[in-house]
Parts: sequence; structure tokens; C-alpha cells
Amino acid sequence: MSLPNETRQSFGKTRSFYREYTRDMTAERIGKEFQDDSQRLLELYYDAVGIRKNKSEQEENPVQVFRLLSSLLSRLTPARRLALGFSMAGILFHFFSTGAVAALMLPVSFVILILLLLLELLEKSDVKKEIDLARDIQISLLPASNIRHDKLEFASFASTASEVGGDYVDVVKTPSGTYYFIADVSGKGLSAALYMVRLQALVHLIIEKMQPGPKELFLHLNDYIKSSKKDKTFVTACAAFFPSDGSAVRLCRAGHNPPLFYQAHRDMVSELRSPGMALGMTTSTILGKNLKEITLTLRPGDNILFYTDGLTEARNPSREQYDEHRLMDLFRLYGSLNPTTILQKIQVAAEEFIGGEKLADDITFTCIHLHEHSAGQYSSRKTAPKAN
Repeated sequence: MSLPNETRQSFGKTRSFYREYTRDMTAERIGKEFQDDSQRLLELYYDAVGIRKNKSEQEENPVQVFRLLSSLLSRLTPARRLALGFSMAGILFHFFSTGAVAALMLPVSFVILILLLLLELLEKSDVKKEIDLARDIQISLLPASNIRHDKLEFASFASTASEVGGDYVDVVKTPSGTYYFIADVSGKGLSAALYMVRLQALVHLIIEKMQPGPKELFLHLNDYIKSSKKDKTFVTACAAFFPSDGSAVRLCRAGHNPPLFYQAHRDMVSELRSPGMALGMTTSTILGKNLKEITLTLRPGDNILFYTDGLTEARNPSREQYDEHRLMDLFRLYGSLNPTTILQKIQVAAEEFIGGEKLADDITFTCIHLHEHSAGQYSSRKTAPKAN
């Protein structure tokens, strides 16, 4: 019979705990997280005291400090505010009084503070689980990263600035043709993601019932978005319809970034610009006067690149934007390749440019390619948003 070495096991457990505790604690990551936390506290301060971010234009006073304290305390439940107040009073009582009760108040107050911290962490963990579930649902609603409808191939990429995002991309197959839709909901995070889900439901409903052209689709969507006077959200979007009979592609742009069009027979890249306003900014009557639907002939080997402004407005550590010129040059260089390779080239170039910077906005882009020969429909994995 062998006796287990408990001391070695204990040391092993301690060492395992130490490795888990110090996991990912690199100097670069710690510095970046301290910077992000400081920025978050600064934003909370500006929001609480109601001042602009340009501090030179404001005069700080004690009232603003009390506003900040009030804003922080209001985030706690009444019971936790009471417990926090008791612990603060206990610490003060310990330092300004004597006796056994005063000596006991300090450890009791610290225990209360630790318990409050643990409760807040548990709630944060619960919220994280809910957001992860929302993320899974959102991923399930996105199209596959690669879809083939007859001669058309759609290759898409999506990466979110937070756990969930407000960019929307979709491919809808109908008997008369295929619709492609890309949109960017104002804002980001959970609120934008919920709006994105609503928008997707509306797009599918309108297409299924009416099979409209891109411009008509936008007008119907605008009616729904403007139906609530309290709704201040706006949406930039771009829609294209690819007829099954191979006739001219119809495209409309509602305040969105202009798609890039690579023509294989000319080996040239151009922007597909058309007048248009974002959805939700005005009435459908005024919007209809500003929207213009354009047509283009798609030939075998041609590629169309759709993207959201999160790609062109992404910044590097020097605060430079990736901008449209870099994207245009990249597409001009690789526009003759297959859509999956083009997306990989753009992804690698964007990642190298951004470096270690955190995304400020969601990034979504799609390359649509016309093949010479038809093929059966296929799809691979989902276009999963990536939290950064």
C-alpha cells in the first residue's frame, strides 16, 4: 500500500491555482486593459456629470463629484447600497473610535465589501451567459460564410466590436431571383443586435409577400422603422437583386458605403454610387425622391464587394483609418481571384493594419462572384461574429 504525498499534491494544487490566476497576464494585455478600464470610467464620469468630453470647455465643481457618486450608487440595489453604506460607516467608526466594537468593525466591513464584490461578479457572469446565448442566436440568423446559387457565389465575413453586433447581411433565394442585403444599424452592442433581428424579420417578410425591387424594399422598410415616433434608430443599407434569368442586376443604396465593382473583361474596379438616404431619417415620401435604383450587367469573372463602414473606419494604434483608398487598392490588386480568397486577403490586411487596437465598430463585408457555369446550391459554416 502506497501513501500519497499530500504535501506534493497540495503544492501541485497551489501551482495549478497560480497558473490559472496568472493566465494571460502579459504586460501588453494588462496595459491595454487598464487603458480600456480608464476610458470606461472616464465615459461614466462624463455621462454622470453631464459634461462634454472637451474638459477645457467645462468647469468642474464639487456638485459634479456628487453627481458621479450618485450615478455609481444608483447602479446598486437598495439592499446593497445599505450594505455599502454600513461598511463605509464601519471603517470610519474603526479609525475614529476605540474599544472592542471599533476593532471588530474593520474586518466586518471588509467582509461585507468582499461579499458585495462577489455578488456583482456573479451577476456579471449571469449577464455574460445571457449575452453568449444572444450571440449564438444571432450567429444562427446569419447566412453561411459561402453560398452558391446557380452561377452566383456569395462569400461573407463578419466581426463584431462587442459580443453581439448591429451589422446585418443576408442572402434570400426566391423563384424569380436572389436578393442580397447588407445593413448597418446605428449604435452597437445588444440594442443594435436586437434591432438587427427585427430588421431581418421585416426583410424576409416583405420579400416573401411582395418580392419587390431594392428601392421598393427600402421604402417598405422605412415605413416600419418610422412607424414609432419614439424610435430614433436609423439604418444604412444596400440591396441588390440578381434575376434568375440572368438579366441586369438591380441595386439601390440607402446612405450606405458604395459597393466596389470589379469587371474582369476590363480588369478595372469602380464604385457603384447612387443617391440615397439612410432608412429611418425621413418619411418614405421624401426618401423615395432621394433613392435611385441602378442596373448593371454582370459578366462571368466579375466580383462585387459590399462592406460596412466598420471596415474603412477601423483605426490602427496611430489612430489612422483604414479608409476607402486602401480597400480600393486591395480590391484592384486581388479582384480577379475567387471570392473566398478575396475575403481572406481583406481580412489579413485589416488585421495587420488594426494591430492590437480594439474594434470601434462592427466589420462586415461580402464578395459576390459570377461563375461561368452553373452549380448546385451549397453552404458551409456560418458567418460567425468575432468579439474583439
